[in-house]
Amino acid sequence: MAPPQGNDMIGRSVGRRSVLAGMAAIGAAAAVGCSRVSTADTTGGGNLLERLRAQGTVKLGIAGEIPFGYISKKAEITGEAPELAKVIFKRLGVPNVQAVPTEFGSLIPGLNSQQFDVIAAGMFVNPERCAQVLFADPDYEVLDAFIVRKGNPKNIHSYADIKKSGAKLASGTAYAEIDYAVDAGVPRGEIQIYPDQLAGLLAVAQGRADAFAGTSLTVRNVINQTKNPKVEGTKPFLPKLDGKPAYGAGAFAFRKGETQLRDAFNEELHKMKQNGEVKRVLKPFGFTDTEMTELTAEELCKK
Repeated sequence: MAPPQGNDMIGRSVGRRSVLAGMAAIGAAAAVGCSRVSTADTTGGGNLLERLRAQGTVKLGIAGEIPFGYISKKAEITGEAPELAKVIFKRLGVPNVQAVPTEFGSLIPGLNSQQFDVIAAGMFVNPERCAQVLFADPDYEVLDAFIVRKGNPKNIHSYADIKKSGAKLASGTAYAEIDYAVDAGVPRGEIQIYPDQLAGLLAVAQGRADAFAGTSLTVRNVINQTKNPKVEGTKPFLPKLDGKPAYGAGAFAFRKGETQLRDAFNEELHKMKQNGEVKRVLKPFGFTDTEMTELTAEELCKK
């Protein structure tokens, strides 16, 4: 990955943003700001934004996953979502952010039980989650890609190609890509599972797997960082699940009823999209034009 954090940036992929179980335990050094927030009045659009302005600090629920939201080796909250939050909330009159680390699967329960004010973990927007939380519009979208041997000898460009060629597929623990492959007819039991994209790259380079499936961001970043001459990345593509496009679009999430805060947040986010600020903020974490999106929460909640 390209960011200045160097090797800190080789971490878990975004696969856990599927409806699969949340993962990634947080280190003890990241246990910051775990006190419960005060109960909000969510009638009439909610009053959370007013309360945050009064107290000057917003508590962000993060899942300790690079590059989306994590605690750096300098014990600072960072990642694509926290860095966006720092800019947007400051413009909304809330100058400080505080991290509340938790496992990914506990983010929605933690938000709704008032453990923190907003989820800032690059969470994928889908109808199931839309029934539980209020999403801002996505700030990024990721496609899928494969790590393959140099020259792509098995001509792999899709999950259908994996099935057709009989190639040995690998992916990461609980990655959404596993379900995409199974949907295309690849037997689940034949998919090799590795802890992260670096281990997957090594499996391909050493010939233990023909392809490692991950997001285009994951694939591009690990290849750029390792510079392994035996592998390359395929062209990004939009996967399918149950015959429908499987959009990987991540966004901030708020408690149901907090429409005033969500709308104010969206207004600033859209300004940053229009003037290119979103891309500039996300660039140090490996995001490019490919990951910029105009998808809305409204349309994703209906898909």
